[in-house]
Formats: sequence, C-alpha cells, structure tokens
Amino acid sequence: MEQTLKEKQKQEALKRMKMLHLMPNVIKDFEKNNRVYYSERQNSVFNAVLYWLDNNQDFVAKIKEFEKKHKALIYHAQLTHLVYGDNLALFYVSKNEEEWSQDRQDIKESRVFSKVLNLQNDYDSDFGYIGFRPSMGGVLRTA
Repeated sequence: MEQTLKEKQKQEALKRMKMLHLMPNVIKDFEKNNRVYYSERQNSVFNAVLYWLDNNQDFVAKIKEFEKKHKALIYHAQLTHLVYGDNLALFYVSKNEEEWSQDRQDIKESRVFSKVLNLQNDYDSDFGYIGFRPSMGGVLRTA
C-alpha cells in the first residue's frame, strides 16, 4: 500500500524533529497524537520554553490556514518577541518531496526555511531562512 503525501510528510517531520534535538516527549506526542509544540523565548534564562500549540486558538487557526493553502505539514514553531511584533516561525514539511533532502541538510547547518508570521502586522510575514540552535528540548532562534 502506497503512503499518502500526509503520511510521507509526517515521517519526514519525525526525522527533522530528531535532527532538531527536540525533547523526546515532544516527538512522541507528535507521532502518536499529531500534537504540535512551539518554543518560546521568554528571557535569556528561559530561552526555549515548550508549549502546546493548541493552547492558543489563534495559532491553531493560522497553522490550519497555512497547511491547507500550501499542502504542508507543520511540525514545530518558534515564538520570538521583537520590538516590531511577535514572530511565529513555522517549521514545516512542504509538498515538494524533491526539496526534503536539502531541507535536512539545512537543519544540519542550523538553519531552516520557514514561514515567519508577524502576529501584529501580517504584511510583515514572509518566507525565509532563520537560524536556530537546540535549547531546553526546543529551539532558540538565532537569526
């Protein structure tokens, strides 16, 4: 039986989550329950606190819209508070399987192509590379 695109995306997401060194419980919860977490930088000490994404219905709505529009699968997100607005970077597996090996290579080089949502000013939202490093079982955005 051939896997559907969603099933393939989920398997790819699990590989990437391990590469990001996300907390094992976060990976297991995604695998078993399709639960997505986000890492939030609160201050210099707590720089990658993990939360369930479904605790924030605004985030859930934005993710559902993104996944539907782009036929993508979100597997993690990272929230950073900046002067010009809160940014939610979406880590996702695209529908384009031919890009997946490059996406894994990017993770090895501590960068990920993501959709970054400016939660205060949607016109400032865009696709692009962000830098990250593993921290506290989540990820910390570095650039």
